[in-house]
Amino acid sequence: MPIRPVLKYTEDLPENARDAKVLDNLNEEAVMELLREGRISQGKAAELLDISRHDLFDLMATYDIPVVDMTDDELAKELSKKVF
Repeated sequence: MPIRPVLKYTEDLPENARDAKVLDNLNEEAVMELLREGRISQGKAAELLDISRHDLFDLMATYDIPVVDMTDDELAKELSKKVF
C-alpha cells in the first residue's frame, strides 16, 4: 500500500498553491534524500518515481548525487584492474 505524505496548510494559503505538482515535488525530494542517504537503492528510487534508470541518473545529477558511490580505496582497486 503506498504511503503518501500529509501536508497541513494554513487557511491563508491560496487554493492554487495546493496542487498535485507540490505533492509530486515533495515525493521526488523525499525519494532523492533517501537515495542520497543510502537508505534505498537506485532501482527502488526509479521504481518509486516511476522513471527509467537513465532518467534517474539525470535526476541524480540535478540533486548532486553521484551515480557511482565508492570509497577512495574501492575506486583505486577498480582502476588498478586490467581491462584486457
